Amino acid sequence: MDADLTPEDLIAFEDEVACRFLRKEIKAPVHLSGGNETQLIELFRNHVGPDDWVLTTWRSHYHCLLKGVPAEELVEEIIAGRSISLCFPGRRILSSAIVAGCAPIAVGLGLGLLKERAGDPELKTKVVCFLGDMAAETGLAYESMKYSAQHGLPVLWVVEDNNLSAGTDTRSTWGGKVKTLGMSPGSLLRYEYQLTRPHVGVGQWVTF
Repeated sequence: MDADLTPEDLIAFEDEVACRFLRKEIKAPVHLSGGNETQLIELFRNHVGPDDWVLTTWRSHYHCLLKGVPAEELVEEIIAGRSISLCFPGRRILSSAIVAGCAPIAVGLGLGLLKERAGDPELKTKVVCFLGDMAAETGLAYESMKYSAQHGLPVLWVVEDNNLSAGTDTRSTWGGKVKTLGMSPGSLLRYEYQLTRPHVGVGQWVTF
């Protein structure tokens, strides 16, 4: 990861993207991060190695920066309209605009790494897969997590819990504290935060 990045660096990057969006330099949707800078920096520092794969969602600017994608290169991709599907395979980071779409990809990568580990027991490379709290409750995510757990795949699942799916409250939808079942110890992390940006775009966040 880029260990030199600070919360202020991450916030400044998103502020720049927001300004470019308002100036109509970006023609496609953007989902800006906000409110989870400290948690993500700590998580990358403690759990993401330079050779690990990172799979994430349409809200992936922070993940890309922390995985080492240069800010200039990232901005170019965002301006080109790829904010919700940023992929830098050379840096081992992939994202999907489909809800929980990165979960089965994590399983496939995990299976490949498991085979590599069979030939090289010293290999420690893993997959770190980020999911939103509502996405983590979908059948696609659940089946992927359960398969990963049952087959001992080197996948760390991270649930980024802002208690929202766009404008829908996750707790009231699922009846209390959300649970993700079928996971082996140490294969699932969850952190809670309050999103400080609109779900998509910039400006006032209106919930009906």
